Amino acid sequence: MQKKRILVLVICLILITVTSFFIGRFPNTNIKEMIVSDSLMRQLMLQIRIPRVLTALLVGSGLAVAGLITQTIFRNPLADGSLLGISQAAGFGAALGILIFQGNQIYIQIIAFVFGMAALILSVWISEKVRSDKILPLILAGISISALFSAGLGLTKYMADPINQLPSIVYWLLGSLANSTWPVLVRTSIIIIPVLVILWLYRWRLNLYALDEEVGFSFGLKNKHELWAILLASVLLTSSIISISGLVGWVGLIVPNYARIISGSDMARSLPITFLLGAIFMIICDNLARASLPGEIPLGILTAFLGSIFFVGLLVKKENFA
Repeated sequence: MQKKRILVLVICLILITVTSFFIGRFPNTNIKEMIVSDSLMRQLMLQIRIPRVLTALLVGSGLAVAGLITQTIFRNPLADGSLLGISQAAGFGAALGILIFQGNQIYIQIIAFVFGMAALILSVWISEKVRSDKILPLILAGISISALFSAGLGLTKYMADPINQLPSIVYWLLGSLANSTWPVLVRTSIIIIPVLVILWLYRWRLNLYALDEEVGFSFGLKNKHELWAILLASVLLTSSIISISGLVGWVGLIVPNYARIISGSDMARSLPITFLLGAIFMIICDNLARASLPGEIPLGILTAFLGSIFFVGLLVKKENFA
């Protein structure tokens, strides 16, 4: 049954991905003729649409898997990448990059990634000072770090040039994949794909983090460094994605919960379902963002709109939050 579900989702993902290559405002009355004879269409497909759709696939699957890991570790179905202040820190880093480097995409991505990692380091350092084996100090440290970088982001927006820099910061924070190119896809894949492969190979061990701490200890879950390593993998996914897409929310919150409804809590089953659902959800949202209106809709607005609708569906199923 599980294999049939995965097969159906894989087929859906392939169909949606291929169809997305032909979605846009370019007049495509005869697709075959355009691809064969129209050089502009070929350039559009090869240089813009294909890398953008593939980037959307990686972004959606990465954010969804990162959300699943976070929810499993904290044993909380409402947890996501923002719990440790990662999203806010990456947003602050990108805004700072726009302010200093005048919109240079490579530097913006690097700084956003560095600050996302800094949020994890600070959260872990603060929680270690509490000298407790409980997970609560880490959550509280994440909340404080989130507030700190949110304040820094507000200050950065206040200092930005209202004519040139502020609109760029605001648009980036709303989320977009408009700058997706082959170099951006390669830089992102170098981090996302190896991390996803490692988490896939390690999925059997991740089930232990869904247990109570006492039960996990009896099963051999004694090394706290292992917890930090898994959190690091989640942060690598989240910060590297946010550095190219902006603050795209709700994916890491909604998709893992629906994956567990379909496949159960076993990570060996829920992780591939989460990967596929996240990719499908993000590609659909990006298609709507770039093709619904003459001007592109910020991606974060669509994920929040659709995510809130799906969240109502989760609230109806009260057992998911019991």
